[in-house]
Amino acid sequence: MTYDTIIRGARWFDGTGAPSAVRTLGIRDGQIVAVVPGELDAAGCPQVIDAHGKWVLPGMIDIHTHYDVEVLDGPALTESLRHGVTTVVLGSCSLSTVHVDAVTAGDIFGRVEAIPRDHVISAVERHRNWTGAEEYICALEALPLGPNLAAFLGHSDIRAATMGLDRATRAEVRPTPAEQTRMEGLLTDALRAGFLGMSSLQLRFDKIDGERCRSRTLPSTFAARTELRRLTTLLRRSGRVLQSAPDIENPANLVSHLLRSLGLRRRPLKTSLLSAADVKTNPLAWRALGPMARLVNRLGGNFRWQHLPVPFEVYADGIDFVIFEEFGAGEAALHLQDEVERNEMLRDRTYRRRFRKDYENKLGVRVWQRDFFDAEIVGCPDRSVTGKSFGQVGRERGIHPVDAFLDLVVEHGKKLRWRTTISNHRPAVLQKMARDAGLQMGFSDAGAHLRNMAFYNMGLRLLRHVRDAERAGRPFMTVEHAVHRLTGELADWYRIDAGHLRVGDRADLVIVDPDRLDASLDDYAEDAVDIYGGLSRMVNRNDATVSAVFVGGRAVFLDGAPTAVVGRRRTGQFLRVAQRTPALAQSEGDLADAG
Repeated sequence: MTYDTIIRGARWFDGTGAPSAVRTLGIRDGQIVAVVPGELDAAGCPQVIDAHGKWVLPGMIDIHTHYDVEVLDGPALTESLRHGVTTVVLGSCSLSTVHVDAVTAGDIFGRVEAIPRDHVISAVERHRNWTGAEEYICALEALPLGPNLAAFLGHSDIRAATMGLDRATRAEVRPTPAEQTRMEGLLTDALRAGFLGMSSLQLRFDKIDGERCRSRTLPSTFAARTELRRLTTLLRRSGRVLQSAPDIENPANLVSHLLRSLGLRRRPLKTSLLSAADVKTNPLAWRALGPMARLVNRLGGNFRWQHLPVPFEVYADGIDFVIFEEFGAGEAALHLQDEVERNEMLRDRTYRRRFRKDYENKLGVRVWQRDFFDAEIVGCPDRSVTGKSFGQVGRERGIHPVDAFLDLVVEHGKKLRWRTTISNHRPAVLQKMARDAGLQMGFSDAGAHLRNMAFYNMGLRLLRHVRDAERAGRPFMTVEHAVHRLTGELADWYRIDAGHLRVGDRADLVIVDPDRLDASLDDYAEDAVDIYGGLSRMVNRNDATVSAVFVGGRAVFLDGAPTAVVGRRRTGQFLRVAQRTPALAQSEGDLADAG
């Protein structure tokens, strides 16, 4: 027997949570064909990797991305690949590009996900050659995909495409019977094509970009219960997933999601909800999330929270950041596109009193802690303020922190860069949440908020947390359990062919050096995005941690660098629900390129 690749002597994790063991793996025709305790005959094998002292595990799954635009012009998606993510999910938060026209795609993606609107429009215009879900899949698979893809169909996508963006974002307008039927038909087609389900959104501080409907909330937030119920009935019947985010200002909306998942004499609705976090604004809230999910599931539901298992540290350039959308004064500033007009408003005393009132209002549910003493300036033309909080600057100048912030924004605009941590700041709480069965590891937002955050390596950071606790003699979960949570557990729940590394499985895998699960995982880095006009985005760079990444048996990263096949040949595929996905045929040229 000959092999395309042999991986020798690694500690092998199969993704099921079973005990790990030192094994040698043989790969042929894109599949794992041997897992043995000893050696394999390497005669005729063109690629042999010595992985002694390292871990080999299934490629990780990122269940929450906004790569819907980037995948069109940059289908290699190297920022995820380089960290061992071999399957990414598109279509989160009600947003997808399956049915909307290019301008509408720009309007619903640009401001919400902080992706340059003009580039959204141009990418969709340039690539759009599909008219439905099946053709969309074919269009994606015609690209040189790096990782595998799976997808939700966005509720805002089908609502805007059916009703038009203006009518879809008016509270007094309901879809006509014909429009409701068409939305149901579009969802049915997507489910038949193998989509995971539908994503919706009821969160009301995500706003539309562009001129036509600027600052209105997303189309899905205007859907009445009847509309959503008829769509979720299709998901319920097919066993597919509703991914959503509740209106956090309306507790009844969260209750409705829980009851909908429960079923109540109907088939349970698989529900993945945003998001479980240890937020600074409410340090006790996290205690209710896991028990809430477990209660619903014990009563017959099928409910999960999505959870980012690392500190939620965010950066901002001036006032251009989505957290300001959650209160009126911040939304008013972001509504204005013209910098001169915006600065005039930011200088206005009446506006500042309004901003300060919103800032000091600690009542109600909110995401940002609204504490300018907990916001560090990391870059500014005025070097005297760098390294200080806005609160410190205010004290030094004898003014309120709000005035210190607004003064600096007016003076320096986007050249003022600052950061804060919104949630997941307590390691002990993160440990408890990481092992909670009601929570899923996800919510990286990869491909969005390019100047605000970078969680592409969140899986590696969870593994480090587990490994460090184990070494310190205070384990909170096994490495095997952590790997399962990042791989097989997700694949099984979403019913996609990924997340496992056993004989017969597709060879999607990552080789990790456990000794390099170190502080480099937290380092700040930026890199230019060529497809977005050279925009500098936040990324992660810990290239020594990941020794190799394979997709479908082909090496896509080796020693921190992409191989020659990346961006030139397709390695990933669209993973359809409940279908076995054989590996792509591998040519001799692929092996030569990978080497």
